[in-house]
Amino acid sequence: MGEPLANKVLLIGWDAADWKVINPLLDQGLMPTLDDFVNHGVMGNIATLRPILSPMLWNSIATGKRAHKHGIHGFTEPDPQGAGVRPVASTSRKVKALWNILTQRGYRAHVLGWFAGHPAEPINGISISDLYPHATAPLGEEWPLPPGTVHPESMRERFAGLRMHPAEVTEAAILPWIPRAKEIDQEKDKGLNSFAKILSENCSIHNAATWILQNEPWDFLAVYYNAIDHFCHGFMHFHPPRMEGIPEDKFEIYKDVVNGAYRFHDMMLQTLLDLAGPDTTVLLVSDHGFHSDHLRPKGIPREPAGPAVQHRPFGIFCMRGPQVKQDERIYGANLLDVTPTILTLFGLPVGEDMDGRVLVQAFEQPPEIARTPSWEDEPGECGMHSADRRMDPAAAQAMLQRLVALGYIQPPSEDQSKAVASTMRELKYNLARDYLDSRRPQKALPLLEEVAREKPDQARFHLHLAQCFLALRRNQEAKEILQRLLLPKTETAEASAAASTQDEAAAQAPVSGDEASPPPWADLLMGVIQFEERDLEAALASLLRAERADPRLPGLHLRIGETYLRQERVQDAERAFRKALDIDGDCPEAHLGLAMVHLRQHRDAEAAEEALLAVSLQHLLPPGHFYLGVALARLGHLQRAVLAFETCLAMLPGLVAAHRWLATLYSQPGGDSEKAARHRSLHTELRRKKRANARV
Repeated sequence: MGEPLANKVLLIGWDAADWKVINPLLDQGLMPTLDDFVNHGVMGNIATLRPILSPMLWNSIATGKRAHKHGIHGFTEPDPQGAGVRPVASTSRKVKALWNILTQRGYRAHVLGWFAGHPAEPINGISISDLYPHATAPLGEEWPLPPGTVHPESMRERFAGLRMHPAEVTEAAILPWIPRAKEIDQEKDKGLNSFAKILSENCSIHNAATWILQNEPWDFLAVYYNAIDHFCHGFMHFHPPRMEGIPEDKFEIYKDVVNGAYRFHDMMLQTLLDLAGPDTTVLLVSDHGFHSDHLRPKGIPREPAGPAVQHRPFGIFCMRGPQVKQDERIYGANLLDVTPTILTLFGLPVGEDMDGRVLVQAFEQPPEIARTPSWEDEPGECGMHSADRRMDPAAAQAMLQRLVALGYIQPPSEDQSKAVASTMRELKYNLARDYLDSRRPQKALPLLEEVAREKPDQARFHLHLAQCFLALRRNQEAKEILQRLLLPKTETAEASAAASTQDEAAAQAPVSGDEASPPPWADLLMGVIQFEERDLEAALASLLRAERADPRLPGLHLRIGETYLRQERVQDAERAFRKALDIDGDCPEAHLGLAMVHLRQHRDAEAAEEALLAVSLQHLLPPGHFYLGVALARLGHLQRAVLAFETCLAMLPGLVAAHRWLATLYSQPGGDSEKAARHRSLHTELRRKKRANARV
């Protein structure tokens, strides 16, 4: 056990919070609490995981593990008792969360409102489930808490009295956000109802959190607010600048709601910080961002979890505390890093089966990091439920209705067997996407083949199957899928939505009305396949057709840049990568592309800068670390180059060129001859295997 770096830790979750919205508010002095927070701590982007679905992401934050390990694969799941479909539950999580680990070590831990947190877990502290704030009856009628909402049960009535009903959101509360609310025809426009529900639910969670901080002993508290995400899903299309097709009168009414949501969170943050005290280490994180500019989609895909197309792959990370650097920016944070970092703050070992790492760059002095094989094997009471605990049927139904209203799931079929089958397909599909995101295509393949067989008309399944075949170097099978299902057909709304999962920007593609020409995302995919087949002229022709149809696709310009690079058209490649950055300045692959361009141009310092930007945005980017190593080695920064290559190989051990570079660098005077020999041997063996595979 290491030396603790914190007396207390407060973890605050702001779902969908995004620096793109926050930074202008900070510049205007409209989020003073957060401004002071980051000036006395560290801040940076935090990279999300795919699929960008909140139940999966928040449980990765709480466990340090990807979805294929923690077991939460979507919004709903079959009821273990055979009662159709239910929302994912705390009993669905297969591994220990932070509060379970801390319970096991005797810490007083509290958790409030966490996604997939019902029924509340029997931890050493107070647990309040995500079902807690939802009003189930009109104001004035009985509004009992569902069973399992609060642990311990003895505090049930105490917390029931802290809730706020949507009908209690008065005109005085509404007008600062929506000054022209009186102009709304509430018979036709339900915006105010939605606003009141979101606001009241988050006030309820906040009331419970502040009560605990004032009245209960604590070592750790985690509180989750969903308001930013829900306000953005409901009102981001009214956010300035006005989107095409948005009526000017409605824009004028609702244009300030999203900014108001952030300012409201800033006020709640101040209260939490005041109650937590200056000696508490505080982490503020979001699971993803939210498109707020020209990348806002013009429509929502008609598929389960379609609203996720509005999510941006970078959220926010802030941290402040006695051992934390002040007024510093950190780079390369990932959702999976939160749990290892908090365990280190408590001086507890990090599980070797966790997928994240400790954010050592956030601390004034590098912390001592202890390791344990797995917390899952640690004996003792941890406050987890048995997996067979049943959720209250009424509570499950209320949560299902909430998810349907938000657009995250389709209304369940009245035929329970159909509902279960549909739910299982989505869970398998999401699990496969998690495997693809973690570079395990061989694990994804049988799942995608199964769902594609079950639903041959669902293009999104086949598109991901094609992507999986590409990852496995089975290009012909990928090409056959694309030719059979996409190229001969006019783009449908569903297929367009599915393509957005292949590339984040594809959701922006307009529906084509020209049956003679393929939609841009189909040309993009075909270009990828032709590129893999080294048919560069055909690949470029496909990609340029896509560019003519929709020049805003950032993933498209990345592919064009890669193709130009392969053709040694370096200046054309640079223009393509810069176009990608004009569309999305936070695109790590575009910075990586520029690093490759600059290396070809022998502009090594600029190459190092671009590669560093790439890995700062997305740490789990092995080519970024490789090209950073190349640039640093050319610049003579040999030790830093070694670190970059070693980091690359930790993520991608089979990268032959990285072993060659390390063999060379370790052979330099003052190097390590033993390591040089080992990397030389690995380089030779990997090349031999590569040649043997090529002959097969």
